[in-house]
Amino acid sequence: IYLSRDEAKSDIFEYIEMFYNSKRRHGSIGQRSPLEYEMTHQQMAKCV
Repeated sequence: IYLSRDEAKSDIFEYIEMFYNSKRRHGSIGQRSPLEYEMTHQQMAKCV
């Protein structure tokens, strides 16, 4: 239970941005999560 609407909005925003969007697969990046995509990109950058 939240004491204010702003507190609830803050927690929901944090969940979406920090957890859900970082783990959810995205079609625009080859059905990988943003974290998987970033790790692949960093590994490829080291090889160049």
